[in-house]
Amino acid sequence: MRVLIIEDEKRLADALVQIFGKNKMTADASYNGIDGLDNALTGIYDVIVLDIMLPGMNGIEVLGKMRREGIKTPVILLTAKDEISDKVKGLDSGADDYLTKPFSTEELLARVRALGRRTATELICDNSLSFDDLSLDISSYILTCQGNSVKLGLKEFSIMELLIRNANKIITKENLLVKIWGYESDAEYNNVEVYISFLRKKLGYIKSNVSIKTQRGVGYILEVK
Repeated sequence: MRVLIIEDEKRLADALVQIFGKNKMTADASYNGIDGLDNALTGIYDVIVLDIMLPGMNGIEVLGKMRREGIKTPVILLTAKDEISDKVKGLDSGADDYLTKPFSTEELLARVRALGRRTATELICDNSLSFDDLSLDISSYILTCQGNSVKLGLKEFSIMELLIRNANKIITKENLLVKIWGYESDAEYNNVEVYISFLRKKLGYIKSNVSIKTQRGVGYILEVK
């Protein structure tokens, strides 16, 4: 799962990036509304954590522009004001949830995971993701099929998680590259191809009915053979 944090308190934003990382979620931070909107409009994020009080453009404005541009990414609003009017305005503008500062990081993580599950297409049960005969344990990185299992590396896990969450949908190479390696990475398309090859071998090893098929010139799709 990839999370965008739009928060002008840099120390808080950077701390949240680290916390999400420790909980097996990739996070990016933007420190003002204008940069945050630019990143949100890419559509690569699964959940956005958005502060209301931002320089350049406030969170309500960012949210409104996102929704008008057709970005449906779930948004959790952060506000320092514990007022009903702020919450109502945020929800009416298209927010999916809200938290009042100060908040518990455990609660924020739980709400982000809940929104991620709400938009996912796969069955999520007992801390695992599943599609057809595949089950991916999100805490141990173990991929299982009918009693056969194999351990995935971090990049393999991140790619497989993304593929399962979007099963039967084409994921472009560009999307994979940005979501798994990030904007600042020097990774190239051949890095994606190498890890897809690794995953195909592991799917074969556990004898799964599921395969990663190449959509020539576009990307990849996880589907039943």
